[in-house]
Amino acid sequence: MQVRPIAQLLLLAPLALAQSNVPHIPFESVPDFLKLPPGMNFGEVPGVAVNSKGHVFVFTRSNTANGPAYGPAAAQLLEFGPKGEFLREIGKGLYAWSEAHTVRIDKDDNIWAIDKGSDMVIEFNPAGRVKMVFGRRSESADDAKPWAHVDPPLPAVDGLFRQPTDVAWDSQGNIYITDGYINSRVAKYDKNGDWVKSWGDKGTAPGQFRIPHAIVVDHNDNLYVGDRTNRRIQVFDTEGRFLRMFTIDVPPEPGTHPVYGNTPTGERLAELIGAPNSICITPGPNQVLYIGESTFPGRLFKVSLDGTVLGVIGRSGRQLGQFSGIHELACPSENEVYAAETSNWRVQKLILHPAGRGANP
Repeated sequence: MQVRPIAQLLLLAPLALAQSNVPHIPFESVPDFLKLPPGMNFGEVPGVAVNSKGHVFVFTRSNTANGPAYGPAAAQLLEFGPKGEFLREIGKGLYAWSEAHTVRIDKDDNIWAIDKGSDMVIEFNPAGRVKMVFGRRSESADDAKPWAHVDPPLPAVDGLFRQPTDVAWDSQGNIYITDGYINSRVAKYDKNGDWVKSWGDKGTAPGQFRIPHAIVVDHNDNLYVGDRTNRRIQVFDTEGRFLRMFTIDVPPEPGTHPVYGNTPTGERLAELIGAPNSICITPGPNQVLYIGESTFPGRLFKVSLDGTVLGVIGRSGRQLGQFSGIHELACPSENEVYAAETSNWRVQKLILHPAGRGANP
């Protein structure tokens, strides 16, 4: 029997009470960490990643004058040094650029950019040259028009995407792409870029998705998929077999107000709490997840791999140490987290102090 979202939330109500005493993790947000060239600003920032040298990669919707996809193109990929110094723009004017979504770095420091508007995933080598291309953008010669959000969606096609969202890799180098806003599936390629399979469709049952928005892989090759609109994280093996799922059920602080819009209440509030918009996983033998809420209440969570919420970080707002629209996270260590924000047009570098030393108010 398929469990509908509201019924599922009612079933999870006891968990909300059980997670009401989660501690707040003290932290600081480094002011003015990324140094843009004079006269340059970020637009919405949906993507951030960090490579093995500590370089920070930012995928931003900044250059809005380079021609239409279905609206103005909005994607720039920028690289900064470990002290936040601007180094270069990668792929300036690239054919795939349309609407920046996320950026990830693989174990060999290759740079992967996921563009929601062009339906493409691009792999660059560390020098910034294109290595592999996944998906294909629609062209005016092919009568291009926006994707129809019909329900149920039209059948998915191997090797083509409809608004992809994220990418991850297992220990063998296999590639997993969440495909995303319309197709509601995970696509698997081997390390050479050859198509293997896909799994998932739109729905609320285990193994189904409603906007699979983020994906990471742990050291044991378990895949964690942020199933955003279903407000849960689903865990799979590398063959797409469903293993388990968990939710984040930490109620907001009283009086919290979103940066935009009215404060949600009732069923709408229940749909938003802990909705996984962004996920990163730490390196090292004792891995943890950091998970960012979609919109409201706008917090980060430190979560164990079994789904236990270990701590809460921040709240909704515009000031340093506050968040709105945390779209992607990078966590090169357990106490260093980078948060890319669409609503606040920035990347924050967060230093966590779990022992209680120093904190944002």
